[in-house]
Amino acid sequence: MSATDPQCPFPETADIHTSSDEYAARFSGPAGEWMLAVQEKIALRMIHRFEDASVLDVGGGHGQLTLPLCRAGWRVTVLGSDDSCRHRIQPAVDSGQCRFLVGNVVELPLPDNVFDVALCFRLLTHCERWPELVRELCRVARQGVIVDYPTGQSLNAIAPALFGAKKKFEKNTRAWALFRHRQVIDEFAKHGFVPAETQKQFFLPMVLHRMLNSRRLSAALEAVCRALGLTRLWGSPVIVRMVPKA
Repeated sequence: MSATDPQCPFPETADIHTSSDEYAARFSGPAGEWMLAVQEKIALRMIHRFEDASVLDVGGGHGQLTLPLCRAGWRVTVLGSDDSCRHRIQPAVDSGQCRFLVGNVVELPLPDNVFDVALCFRLLTHCERWPELVRELCRVARQGVIVDYPTGQSLNAIAPALFGAKKKFEKNTRAWALFRHRQVIDEFAKHGFVPAETQKQFFLPMVLHRMLNSRRLSAALEAVCRALGLTRLWGSPVIVRMVPKA
């Protein structure tokens, strides 16, 4: 099922793909597991800024953050565009570790300020109506929003030229948008949110790490890039913690 499929219940359904086993295969193997570990460490450190928070993971059916959060005892609700989006988190739903809701990601079926924190990973870049998604994340979150996004202010600037090669290697690559940092900051500012913490994950393109498929080598290369300040300047994807402006 895709966003153009007439059976899709809502207009923005990119999370149907990102919640699938096919998408999860992109993070299989040593390199993929290492990349997820980097993301998890940063995101969990950020969410610990909010004590005993209720968490909404919008488009989080991939389980990349929901499952670690459940294991750590957080109160998590996942919202997906279709019932199929619960597939990878079904055991956690069945055991009562998290809840799952079906709804439109650009028109969340939730009242204002109903959760402490809203998460949204792997979705802004695939959502054509991403400003509306940002609006909804801010609307339902009392204390903060944590999102990730790829930026063109990095080696990703050459990504369009490499898209054909990337698709040939990864097989299941889909189109995505690159953001400028100011785009994201300004969109959140419209809804009264400002960045409190920003962390860039990698300097080298993720597809290179997938091609190397070596946790040890990728970690070593990125450690050098971080030590040289390259990641701080030109790293991507970016994880940012937004909070209401004081």
